[in-house]
Amino acid sequence: MSLASSSTAPPLPPPPAAILANQHIYSDHFDEEYVRALDENVLQLLERVWFRSELVGFTENFPQRNNPERPLIFCSNHSGMAFPWDAMVALSHMYRRLPNPQDLPRPLSAPLLSQSALMNPFVLRNFWKRCGCVDATTLNFETMMYYNDHNLMLYPEGVPGIGKGFNNKYRLQRLATSMIRLGLQHRTDLVFFSTVNGEYLNPHAYSWDWLNRQSKKIGIPFIPITWLLIPILLQPWLFYMAFPAKLTFVLGRRIRPSDLTDKPHDQISREEYAALSEQVRVQFQEDLDAAVAKYGQQPYRAGELWQRIKENLRYFPFFLPAFWPLMFHEFDRLYTKKGGRGLPLKLTGLGTTLKLIWRNPFVISFFIPLLGWVPIAIRGYHKNQIGEKLPGQ
Repeated sequence: MSLASSSTAPPLPPPPAAILANQHIYSDHFDEEYVRALDENVLQLLERVWFRSELVGFTENFPQRNNPERPLIFCSNHSGMAFPWDAMVALSHMYRRLPNPQDLPRPLSAPLLSQSALMNPFVLRNFWKRCGCVDATTLNFETMMYYNDHNLMLYPEGVPGIGKGFNNKYRLQRLATSMIRLGLQHRTDLVFFSTVNGEYLNPHAYSWDWLNRQSKKIGIPFIPITWLLIPILLQPWLFYMAFPAKLTFVLGRRIRPSDLTDKPHDQISREEYAALSEQVRVQFQEDLDAAVAKYGQQPYRAGELWQRIKENLRYFPFFLPAFWPLMFHEFDRLYTKKGGRGLPLKLTGLGTTLKLIWRNPFVISFFIPLLGWVPIAIRGYHKNQIGEKLPGQ
């Protein structure tokens, strides 16, 4: 079947009233200038030195829409038990490499990331939404299918994918059926890409359901049982830390949901959608296994890391995880309170470090053993109920 949009296909219906009323989510908090400045001042340094990310297959033949009226749905595997640095790095790298802004995927994210300030990097309020994330609810997903400024990206394993232990690394969990349903309804394709080495951002971490149920009450979706647990209590910044895994993103196969069934989207039962979702999961798992076999055998590449550190010594120590809270807070302070005046960040030397601490005293909390969690928890707590699943999961 051709990937071109069919000229004989009937026109898609206009958005229902509920969708029209919800289209404010396209711009709620989203600040494209914030995204650009964040990439230039913070993420490029982390990507260049710490994560050394690589896009495989994206820039050579980037997928184009089969239906120009609807965004493509990009999907990837979650990195279990890790803060979502992998998604930040992937989108940051694509932001700089893709010449057409419409190609860049805009993420649908688990609601818990935005509902709890604690799950925003270093408790920066509305960070995810300012960067363009939209809560992955059923209504929001359906609304974003009428959004044409960007493609979409989601992690269809949902929170179970984030919380899978290291013993389940690179094993795709059950996928949300909503991506199949909406792909059928809107006649748009699913594009999978493999996130390789993300499992090593926080290796050898495990979780238990009974403990996770308690942690969700304070806005934390899961508590990893890891050798880092005691150090995290003593140094709260470790909650957001990532090991220097070389993040590699490998473009995989493209699936057209209409090729999987002859039935219209509204005549497929819940059980049939689950079967279709499993069929897609198996195909995506094959791509992921192949990508891991080729790019995941040396997740850290210490020699390359050391070379990057030497090449960027003038930015020492800000590319090290202990200094990320200070860098993120100073960037957010300058952008939010001064309208970007003072940017770009000047990240050189011990004197700069002391100056930034003086300007951002809250950051000291991340380094106070045990008691430091008190102000972090107060600022990070949110009363909203924490969502557990993507729509259709």
